[in-house]
Amino acid sequence: MDDDGPGPAEGARVLAASVLAARLDPGLYLVATPIGTARDITLRALDVLNAADLLAAEDTRTLRHLMSIHGIPLRGRRILAYHDHNADRARPAILSAIGAGQAVAYCSDAGTPLVADPGFRLSRDVAQAGGRVHAVPGASALLAALTVAGLPTDRFLFAGFAPSQKGARRRWLETQARLDATVVIFESPRRVKDMLRDLCEIDEERDIAVCRELTKKFEEVLRGTARSVMETIPEEGLRGEIVVVMAPGGAVVADDDAVRAALAERAGRMSLRDAAAEVAAAAGRPRKDVYRMALAMQEERDNDDHALD
Repeated sequence: MDDDGPGPAEGARVLAASVLAARLDPGLYLVATPIGTARDITLRALDVLNAADLLAAEDTRTLRHLMSIHGIPLRGRRILAYHDHNADRARPAILSAIGAGQAVAYCSDAGTPLVADPGFRLSRDVAQAGGRVHAVPGASALLAALTVAGLPTDRFLFAGFAPSQKGARRRWLETQARLDATVVIFESPRRVKDMLRDLCEIDEERDIAVCRELTKKFEEVLRGTARSVMETIPEEGLRGEIVVVMAPGGAVVADDDAVRAALAERAGRMSLRDAAAEVAAAAGRPRKDVYRMALAMQEERDNDDHALD
């Protein structure tokens, strides 16, 4: 029997870690919190929650529960609610606390604050008032989905939530599908099948990944073409938090008929050269080729006009 390396009976060592209570510099601390598993929180985030003078949260119950799990005491500190519906009323109290030299920790419901969550105006107003804004990075559904999707990550766009109405959603998807970048979309579990149906009308062969319940017990990633993934989803949709990742569309090259139609639509309202440049950019065709087509079309029109004289 080979004796190289530790055997299976050797257990993992217990690492000692403690939460610090060192005084924080005044300012706003944007604290990332777990999107599922409670242990997906950094030691620094626990330090900040332990030492902040004032706590603010999108959902105060969620933050109280998280602090209880990790043994972070409130010690008489209050948790101020700050969300989309009360932001204008709650923001002055936070600005006042920071102006008085206090450290304020803000947590969204889950994940990294300001990523599809409230807090943009708070961050901006603190900075404009001369306060410090600190990032306390950690969990993010956006980055977690990109990690497991198996799609290119060298260039990506976070597109947020898709529109709920079919017409608006279809137009929105057409825009996203043309991008030469991986697109990350948040979607309601009940509407995800409808969204994929719309995508199939645009490009049913587009590679996608539907990520469900990331970092949670029932985590699941459905990978494949838009059509194949859509057909695996029940009519009633899915359950849990959903992130859809869509592969880049790449350049779409228009055929000659489409180029001629686009040139004809611009005839008479812009110069030949400007029309050719605009159509070439939109069609993904070399400008000189489109310009030659425009010249040929102009010559045909001139010949037709002479024939009528």
